[in-house]
Amino acid sequence: MKIVFLSQSGAIGGAERVLLDLMAELHQCYPHWAIDLIAPAAGPLVEDTRAIGVAAHVVEFPAALARLGDSAPASRAGHLLLQLGRLGASSPAVHRYANRLNGMLVARDPDLIHANGFKMHLLGARAAPPRSALVWHVHDFVGARPLMRRLLRAYAGRCDMAVANSRAVAADLRTALGPSPRVAVIYNGIDLERFVAGGDTVDLDAIAGLPAAPPDVVRVGLVATAAHWKGHRVFLRALALLPRALPVRGYVIGGAVYHTRQSQISLAALRQEVTRLGLAERVGFTGFLPDIAPALHALDIVVHPSIQPEPFGLVVAEAFACARAVITSGSGGVAEFVEPERNALVHRPGDAAGLARAIARLLDDPGLRGRLGEAARITAASRFGRQRMAEEFAALYRAMVNAGANDAAAARS
Repeated sequence: MKIVFLSQSGAIGGAERVLLDLMAELHQCYPHWAIDLIAPAAGPLVEDTRAIGVAAHVVEFPAALARLGDSAPASRAGHLLLQLGRLGASSPAVHRYANRLNGMLVARDPDLIHANGFKMHLLGARAAPPRSALVWHVHDFVGARPLMRRLLRAYAGRCDMAVANSRAVAADLRTALGPSPRVAVIYNGIDLERFVAGGDTVDLDAIAGLPAAPPDVVRVGLVATAAHWKGHRVFLRALALLPRALPVRGYVIGGAVYHTRQSQISLAALRQEVTRLGLAERVGFTGFLPDIAPALHALDIVVHPSIQPEPFGLVVAEAFACARAVITSGSGGVAEFVEPERNALVHRPGDAAGLARAIARLLDDPGLRGRLGEAARITAASRFGRQRMAEEFAALYRAMVNAGANDAAAARS
């Protein structure tokens, strides 16, 4: 089988980590398959893909296309008109890019194209050769994105199958796009040999430029891309509500990954918030870390305070695998595997006081931290291995390619 993966980023965020793990497992389990990646920019994804033995190619996005995004709040006045204006300005670039991408795909003649990210869903639909099956791997809610919802609906007839990373995303996709394309659910997988209990750690204080913490300090961290909806400000307000005598230090781990500025929150703005809240000695910023497993191992508590429903919650699954105590706002896809009070604590989205109470509770009860972490590890081991993910995708690919071959044979008879 010949498969071409399309990524809308050369950086590595959550969707790209899943894509990389999927390619690595498929390459290991099916070494006779021909697998290629096409990315819009050089960067860590391309480097890491080549490191696992998969061919990676760069077909660079023009700047106008790289900046185009639709994840700012839809209620912002004029947001849709602004995005449509940007789309119009970039349409010649989109046309040229689709033609270049089509040339790459025709040369490789894949049985199947796996498109990762909304931009590549659209570009893949425009550029896919007629005989190649097209899969959209959907990692985000589209219903709240007015521009992408309209565009994806317009191109849905060119997609053979959409794969959602949670039931929540699948339901949103069916509502937004209607009966086409067909939708399947395949949960994300993670590398359970990297995300383990008791693995190697990093010195978060040194990375963040903080003095060494006292031996009894409890480390609490938010690990996320610098997106507005990830709840960074909720986390900081919660830390500010804790009594100053408590032995706790907070860490903001991650940074801006994508080029769509309207979807990002700047670390400079968060540093100003830390100063305003009087947290300068209690909060550190690590910026983007290429490998988050050692950072998760270094934390005692992982917070996941998203203020909007989470499509899946990859960091929660990874923290579970590391046997960390997790506090989450627990909506969207996360609700499908979080069991409150058994494998995680849950607070209401946006509720800084509720998050502060949950942190204080875990600070006071190391035994509870341990019990939650152990239950979380069991959940991850049973549900989120990347081999399971790869096997489910491989079965889907075979069914789609075989169905296409049967249709072609019927057309010839």
